[in-house]
Amino acid sequence: MSSKQSLFELVGGRPTLERVHTRFYDKVYAHPWLGQFFQGHSQQAIELRQTQFMGWKMGGDIIYPGMELELAHRRMYITPELLKLRQELLRSALAEEEIEPALIDRWLKIDAAFWRQIQNDSLASFRAIDLKYEQPLVIPDPAA
Repeated sequence: MSSKQSLFELVGGRPTLERVHTRFYDKVYAHPWLGQFFQGHSQQAIELRQTQFMGWKMGGDIIYPGMELELAHRRMYITPELLKLRQELLRSALAEEEIEPALIDRWLKIDAAFWRQIQNDSLASFRAIDLKYEQPLVIPDPAA
């Protein structure tokens, strides 16, 4: 049996993930652009799913019962700019929770590994997706 600790253990387990995700989603929900993607969705539910997902991906003994990422995000027009903005908010939340810089980098690397599953290449390619009965969610940057 290996004595190597998982990232989940190194950052402090589920309590740390919960604190980070509360702080992170406080920032996301308050953000004038990112927050619009979450209108009508319980912040506590989103935090729970993110904690389950990242805990699982970080090697914790956690079950993620949520949807596949592509399915959960397919109706949202998610650009590289949005993902970078999201990462800045996450990096800030991690630093505020005093996570070690090397562990922050590992956390963000895992988080960014899933971008290709949810990122849209262009508005035209996004509009070509057959969403059937789902309402597409395209939110322009309010600062632009």
